[in-house]
Order: sequence, then structure tokens, then C-alpha cells
Amino acid sequence: MKNKNFKFIDLFAGIGGFHQSMYELGGECVFASEIDLNARKTYEHNFSKHSPNLFSNGLFNKDIKTIMPEEIPNFDVLCAGFPCQPFSQAGKKYGFEDNHKSERGNLFFDIAEIIKVKRPKAFFLENVRGLVKHDNGNTFKTIQHILTEELGYSFYHQIVKASDYGLPQLRPRAFMIGFRDEELLQGFNFPPKIPLKFNMSDVWGGECSREIGFTVRVGGRGSKIDDRRNWDAYLVNGEVRRLSFKEAQKIQGFPDDYHFPVSATQAMKQLGNSVAIDAVKCVGHNLIEYMNNLDNKGKQMKKTNNKGEWTELYTFIKILLEQRLVLSDKDLNPTGEYFKVNKVTTENLELDFIPLSEFSIKSVNRNTKEEVEIGISEIINSDTLANILNKIKTGRGTFEINDFEVIQTSLGFSVVKGGTSSQKADIVLGIEHHSFIKENESFGIKSYLGNKLTLLNASGNTNFMFEIVNLDNNKITEINSISTRTKLKDRIESIITNGGVFNYLKAEKDTMNYNLKMVDNILPNIIGYLLMTFYGNRVSKISNIVDYLCDNTDILNELDIDDKEMLINKLKKFLVDILLGFFAGSKWDGSYESNGTIVVKENGSLVTFHIIDMESLKDYLYENIRLDTPSSSRHKFGTIIQDKTKNYLKLNLQLRF
Repeated sequence: MKNKNFKFIDLFAGIGGFHQSMYELGGECVFASEIDLNARKTYEHNFSKHSPNLFSNGLFNKDIKTIMPEEIPNFDVLCAGFPCQPFSQAGKKYGFEDNHKSERGNLFFDIAEIIKVKRPKAFFLENVRGLVKHDNGNTFKTIQHILTEELGYSFYHQIVKASDYGLPQLRPRAFMIGFRDEELLQGFNFPPKIPLKFNMSDVWGGECSREIGFTVRVGGRGSKIDDRRNWDAYLVNGEVRRLSFKEAQKIQGFPDDYHFPVSATQAMKQLGNSVAIDAVKCVGHNLIEYMNNLDNKGKQMKKTNNKGEWTELYTFIKILLEQRLVLSDKDLNPTGEYFKVNKVTTENLELDFIPLSEFSIKSVNRNTKEEVEIGISEIINSDTLANILNKIKTGRGTFEINDFEVIQTSLGFSVVKGGTSSQKADIVLGIEHHSFIKENESFGIKSYLGNKLTLLNASGNTNFMFEIVNLDNNKITEINSISTRTKLKDRIESIITNGGVFNYLKAEKDTMNYNLKMVDNILPNIIGYLLMTFYGNRVSKISNIVDYLCDNTDILNELDIDDKEMLINKLKKFLVDILLGFFAGSKWDGSYESNGTIVVKENGSLVTFHIIDMESLKDYLYENIRLDTPSSSRHKFGTIIQDKTKNYLKLNLQLRF
């Protein structure tokens, strides 16, 4: 394992076609997930020797929906042959709307969530050819949009046949490749086609009428050789022979020492669901080579950022220039109080910048202790800031601001990386107030320069479960098909009209439930009422929802809350704890990562909230936060799910300013 060149994860792993391919390319599998029991047996039987950590450390997950992305070890490449039945010719082609067996058509969004949180260097996705044209191409456009526009990765795709890369089998599949740090390079190429390594006569050990075989499929055996749907009958030495898992293993590219500790029927099914090894290896080789090239060159060439990343840089240099932060009231107006700033750095920078006067600062390398005095007024002035502010406001997507390159070079660092989705602190300051001095005080940054500010981002971690009782099951398909502009409200109304009653259960993910109870033991139940009021009655602002709930005294009694003020205080604490403390996807210990928040106003001025004036922060959040509706298909909520004899509905909590 010490000689492994990169780390990868294997999602919807099946029997490990991706694992086998990437392992042979020098990769180490650090996490895998597969739900099918028989496929898991085959996977573990073949990979337990060279990937023991997967099985001894609980990293061979059964159900991707039960894992938090934060719990997955760090890795370089995400590999996933995500479920194809909703997109295949053999399936019913429900696509993203397929809710059969754990919403398998929506499982792409679990991949997106892992990419969002873990930020791997690259991804390698595989699916059936029909994915590209499904729903007139809209499904594929959605996938590409999420990976590129929302997650910031490049995107390449090609329909690849197993026979393109040496295997005697058709098997056309959509291969999708993307990279995190590509930026200006944009030059990945799929490998050129290569001749067959062997043909079907070699597979059968006799003269076969076909040089290239049919696609190995799941099921459908027994068709006649002249049937247009035939896939497993071959004419060998003048006799009709049926494909067994032995021949299928060869044309899928699995090595001879790969064994199946399951029945022949199961082995055939597993091979039909797998990827073609040689095709994945050939494309994977180019992916790894290109990814390593990006490692060496891409980061040096990075000149573009999104609005959030540029705003962090803007805040950084504005504080360096002004050397003070004014405190804010609940309406974002200065209170007259301020912090004198004695040091500026970030969680991602090895340099501390110490203000010496309004004209100069001192740069100190925390590792080497080297000190350099810099004339700050010669580098940054009000005109520079105004120009940068205008470019941030008018920028779209990711874009360049050349002024920053000059500033960074003059200050002696190459880049201040934007904060990750798993940190609350964007900037670290040494501050002085008349009542205290803090050497390393962490602050988050919230900006009004771009899109609407988000307090709690929607994800699979922010879904909440409701059981529906007394609903006529014959009405479920009709209700789920409602697709009006206000479809969630209309579905809820239809459920109630048809006799359904909602019983709130809990947050879908145990970690979120745990974190809410850390804030307040009855908070999960309060969230249930917030969600039903928002989606059922379209009341969005937190303070307005409280007014709505308090008009119904029965609700307060059910929550065991004495009065409106008690409910308000519980929600204010909840909002502050999200801002400064916990993430939905990881267990919270009750502590704050940062003790304040810097707000970048639309005019570019900065104001700050700090725990020394917690009431202003609470009031600001309470009066400015509202619930918002994220994508129901992406986050897998809003559709009635049938599980044996019970029916459920999930609603998602997203909070915006």
C-alpha cells in the first residue's frame, strides 16, 4: 500500500469492476459501497487480500444513503457506475423521478453531495448510453450542470464500447470524466481506440460466427439465436452454445483468478451489472496521467475564483487596509463599537500580517519566523478596493480579477484559498476591544455581493421524515404526479383532502437529529412544524412562521412550550448555533468554530457580529432568515415513498437570509 499512487472510492461498486481497474493502475481503494448482498460476497472474496482496510475498518458500506460524506476518508478519484435501470432501454425510464427501492434514480445526487463535501481531484462516472438522451437530454443536462456550474468541475463524456479498448463485446456505455483544478488547461482526451486483444473464437475455444460478442446483460436468457433480442446464443463450430459466466468473465475483462463464491445465476447477473475492465483501465490511465499533470501545473495557473472566494480575498485586504472592524446592530448599522485589528490571517495561510501603522504592516511566516515589513498604502488604497468591489459585483460564475495578482505578489503569498464546506471560520484576526484582547479570533464571512446568502444549505442531511396515515394507496400515483409550480403545497393539500394525516417522525439522518437535540431537546419537533407551515401554507420567514404557529395554542401545548417568547428564544439559539457551530452532516460537540461573523454589505462596507453582543446577532438572524425550497429531485424529497405497509413524505430544510 505504501507504493500506491492515488486513492479512490468505489460507489455502487457491484463486484468491483472499477476497483479491479483502478487497483491495476496503482490506486488504493479507501471506501466502497454496495447494497446487494450477493455482490458484496463476491466483492469481499476477491479484494479482501489487497484492500484489507476496507473490511477491517468498516469502510465497505452497505447503503450509500446511510453514510455521511464527512465520514468518508479523503481520496483523489470518485468512481461510480451509478444505477442505470431508470435510464436503460430495459427499464421503464423514470430517470430522476424513479422512487422504486430507495429512490435509485436519484442516487446521482448522493454522488454530487460526496463531491461537494470531499472535493476530490477527479471523478469517473459510468452509465448506460441511454442516459445521454433520456428525457430529451434534460437528465444529462442536469447532471452536467450540477457537476460543472454548481460543483465547479470540468466535464468530458464519450460513448465508449468495450470493443474500442480490446475486449470482444459491444457494451456501449456513457463515460463521464471531470477534474477539480483544471482551470485554463482544459485538455483531457479519451484514449484512442485499440485493436481487439482476442476475439469470440478465443473466448469459446472454437470457431465462432462472431468476432465481437453481444453485450453481457442481466437476465433475458433463453432467446433463440435468430431472435433480434438475442444476446447469449452463439454459433460455435456449427453448434448453438449459450453464454455462461465463464465466457462473460472473459469478455468483461476480469482476470482468470477472479472467483465467484455465488451461484452461476448470481455470477451471470453480477457480470451483467459490471463495467468492462479494459475500457475503464484505458480511460482511467489517461485520467490519472492528466490528474497528476494538473497537480503539477494546474494550481500554479489558478487565476479564477467565484464570488464567494473573491469576497474572502476582498475582506482580507480591506481589513488589512482599514485595521478595524465595526460592530453591527440587528439592522446591519454600526453601533459605534469597534475592534482594533492587530493581526490578519486565514485558516489556509502560513503568513500572519501585523499592522504596524496606517501606512505599513509586517508579514511573519509562522514556520520560518521570517519577517518582512511592507508599505500597505503603496499596495492597497480606496480606489483599488472600489475597482475590485465592482468586478466582484458584476462577475459571473468563476472569473479573473487581475488586481489581486499584483496585491498577492506584493504581500508575498500566491493565493488565499476559499473556505471549505466543512469550516465555519474564513478569517482569523487578532482583535483589541476596550474590554478584552484576543490573539486568534475566528470569524465567518457572509456576503451580500452575490446570490442570496445561505445559512443552512440543503442536502440529504437536511431531510425530515413524516409518516402519512389513513391515505388511500390508490391515490399515491395521482398525488406524486402533481407537477404544478406549487407542487409541494398542492401535494400536501391533496394528501389531506384524501384523508391523509401527517405524523412527524424525525430528521432522516441520525447525525442531524443528534445535533438538533444538542441545541434543544424538542427542536426536532419544532422543525417539523416549521416545515409543514412553510410547505403547506407558504409562510417562509421564521418570525412569520412563529406568529402563525402561536395563533394555534394547541401547537404550543403539543410542543410543551409555555409561550411565544420561549419558542422565539429556542429558534434564535438554533440559528446562532448553525451560523457558528454545527454542520448538518457531522456530529457536533456543542462548541463554536468561530466567535463572530463579518458581513460584507452591498456597498462593500464591513460590519461584524461577535459573541460579546449575542443579542444583536440573535435578533439579526431571527428577523432575516427564511425557509427556502431547494430542488426536490436533487435532494430527494416531496414525493410519497411506499415502504411495505407504510407511506412517508420527506421535506427539506434550507435556510436563507
